[in-house]
Amino acid sequence: MLTIAHRSGNTVAGLHAALEAGVDLVEADVHAYRGRLEVRHLRSSGGLPWLWDRDSVVHRRNHPHLELTELVQALGGDHRLMIDLKGLHPRLARSVAAVLREAAPERELTVCTKAWWMLEAFDVPVRLVCSAANSRGLARLRRWVAARPADGVSVRQSLLTPAIVRELHDATGLVMSWPVDTTAALERAHELGVDGVISKDLGLLAGVIADRG
Repeated sequence: MLTIAHRSGNTVAGLHAALEAGVDLVEADVHAYRGRLEVRHLRSSGGLPWLWDRDSVVHRRNHPHLELTELVQALGGDHRLMIDLKGLHPRLARSVAAVLREAAPERELTVCTKAWWMLEAFDVPVRLVCSAANSRGLARLRRWVAARPADGVSVRQSLLTPAIVRELHDATGLVMSWPVDTTAALERAHELGVDGVISKDLGLLAGVIADRG
């Protein structure tokens, strides 16, 4: 079972900690904002100076600033980065593809998004992962991967059944589920038969790595 460190790539320190823990991929959230590719989980709204999610609101000046080029540089020669494209900015995918073309043209990094049409922008050797977070998205995803090539899928765990996992696995070869942040969720992942778990808990992921020998 593959191990993916959820959001660990949103800081350089988190990236290095996850890589040193031996995970298979480190996930980072990337947003396009005023010509920059910002690495952060918090969302933004238009040109407003606030970043937010369900639990908090932060002024932009009080939030650590990290750009994708800095993160890829911190990655060094490693390939274990999964870039999660956030939002529907029309230049997001093309801009990320340009950064990878310049900074990592021969490394097979991974790119993930809920807006699957964005994956067509990548002309460098990246692994393309389609994501779904709700039942409607999953229904569309099942039709999408049945008709088009994809290297993998990432689906909210509560939407999955063993039969759906088998179907997606036959279509793509790689099925990852999230969030897997508790032992109960990890047990459920094993029951479902997924190929990889996405978790914010590095200790839990370390246990998965140890169990596979």
